[in-house]
Amino acid sequence: MADLELCYASAGQLAPRIQNREVSPVEVIDAHLERIGATEGVLNSFITLLAEEARSSARRAEAEILRGNYRGPLHGIPVGLKDLYNTAGVRTTSGSRIFDNYLPDRDCTVASRFQQAGAILLGKLNMHPFAYGPTGENADYGHMHNPWNPELITGGSSGGSGSAPAAGQCTIAMGSDTGGSVRIPAALCGIVGLKPTYGLVSRSGLTPLSWSMDHPGPMVRTVEDSALVMNVVAGYDPEDPGSARVEAPDYTAALTGDVKGLRIGVPTEYFTAPLDPEVGQAVREAIGLLEELGASVVEVDFPMFEYAQAVSGTVLMSEASAYHRDLLKRDADKIYPPVRLRLEAGLFVSAADYLKAQQGRSEFNRAVRRLFETVDLLAGPTEPVTAPRILAQEVQAGEVSIGTTAALTQYTRPYNITGSPAISVPCGFSRDGLPIGLQLAGRAFHETTVLRAAHAYEQATDWHGRRPPI
Repeated sequence: MADLELCYASAGQLAPRIQNREVSPVEVIDAHLERIGATEGVLNSFITLLAEEARSSARRAEAEILRGNYRGPLHGIPVGLKDLYNTAGVRTTSGSRIFDNYLPDRDCTVASRFQQAGAILLGKLNMHPFAYGPTGENADYGHMHNPWNPELITGGSSGGSGSAPAAGQCTIAMGSDTGGSVRIPAALCGIVGLKPTYGLVSRSGLTPLSWSMDHPGPMVRTVEDSALVMNVVAGYDPEDPGSARVEAPDYTAALTGDVKGLRIGVPTEYFTAPLDPEVGQAVREAIGLLEELGASVVEVDFPMFEYAQAVSGTVLMSEASAYHRDLLKRDADKIYPPVRLRLEAGLFVSAADYLKAQQGRSEFNRAVRRLFETVDLLAGPTEPVTAPRILAQEVQAGEVSIGTTAALTQYTRPYNITGSPAISVPCGFSRDGLPIGLQLAGRAFHETTVLRAAHAYEQATDWHGRRPPI
């Protein structure tokens, strides 16, 4: 395979070629490092690139496979980790120069599981400082740039984890999602982003933002790859107090291509909220295709949808400020000012307000559970707009001008409140050639249903196969 084809091949495509020794992990890594060299000056996806370490790991993987010790579908596959995943002996900055020299002495659980699977760490990916923002801006290490148009945002906070797979810089990336930070960059960069059920993927060794709403998740180019990643990283971890004691299935078994019998609810509120008409049309056509494929589609009411921002925002602000309180006392002047303002504002949320928000969250969760008694999935836009310009404070969503942060988290925050699984898959492009995402959300621990529908839609379209001009 040519170098660029190696860079855009999915893990599902590369794995049999590596296993059958048609392609060497060394070739795969060299191709990706060449691609990074050609694009990184524009995109700024990485904070730390581990070129020589990756080449060394690739040689070890090649030797193992030649000896017949093939570990599985991620053996020899290039991975990038958002730079809040602790990696032993490799700096973990959490997107801030304050931690420019922080070297963890052990891997986080996710990094360890990737290593056991034979995956190769290419580097640590750029991010919004402390994961506290949905745009992907970073004054310390440079803003992240969208590969479909570098003047536009990647989305955040997992911005580098969005641009790197989209541009062929790595096959698999991991992000974290507290208010949408896996799904937002996935939608804006035209890739697949899965936020698993809360507690299904370990947070041990990740820098927290909001302990009750943080979700690590894969960011990849195909639904199959998200299932392959989940087969490696999902499962109980005693090191994470919030880890769920559930047995993880084989997620690839859900990829049947069949959606017959699935009940899909389309919340009315999704389309009465501020929404770009192009985005709305693309998403309605995507839902229509799922219906053509055999799913049952009905309009539903989403109780308390209008309260999602207030509930999520209050909980997030309180928990983020509690975690970073000592840092604010010690190094406030070194924190990126917009992030510092959010952290300081959280200090003024009272215990009474936090508890009231948690009570509202309980009511919200009950309402959503009742909704999922009538449908298997909820479908709608991931984002109300395509990627805005870097540092834009407002966006135009149809006839409404709305703050960028509020717009980007409009459809994603509800599922951080509930902790239920949600995925973004590409479902079209605007007239300006910018990606549009379809979001599918399901019941807690029903990733297989979410993946089943997303994969069926993906296989019936070619959006995921398009490549950005970078």
